[in-house]
Amino acid sequence: MRVSPRGYRSWRPRPTSRRDRTDLKILAYIREHYSLSFGSYGRPRMTPKVLGSFKEAGLDVGERRVGRLMKINGVKPVRTRKHKVTTNSNHYLGIVPNVLDGDFVADAPNSKWAGDITYIWTAEGWLYLAVILDLYNRRVVGWAVSDRMKKDLAIRALDMAVRLRRPPEGCVFHSDRGS
Repeated sequence: MRVSPRGYRSWRPRPTSRRDRTDLKILAYIREHYSLSFGSYGRPRMTPKVLGSFKEAGLDVGERRVGRLMKINGVKPVRTRKHKVTTNSNHYLGIVPNVLDGDFVADAPNSKWAGDITYIWTAEGWLYLAVILDLYNRRVVGWAVSDRMKKDLAIRALDMAVRLRRPPEGCVFHSDRGS
């Protein structure tokens, strides 16, 4: 550690410095406000909270000091992504009646199918996945992926399911009518 034994022995019995004591007080406030914010406050939003508490005591707390204490002690904000809306119910297309009406249990294979589209964040951007399930055994019977959510994504997944399973007449396909 490149410290002489004599320097280490003289350092050990020393009392904690004023700066370290102040850092501990600031850290206590940081942890308190961090938990009150449900882990969402980072350095820029945390600084005014801490500054307001310590200004009365005559302490000057800056954003860099707060950031340093947060970094050293592993206090990191939880990053969330904004919700991406994928269902568009305001369209001019015809609305088909809900035949299943919440009955998602099938008595035989290939009698009821359900489909939906989900989106997955990747390092290259959004990836959209369309899946068709057989409600009899919850098995995936068709799927398709794309970097754009267009109507052909759902159609390709449905085409795959039809080609693989060859459903009989009367097979019901249910979706949320999003795209």
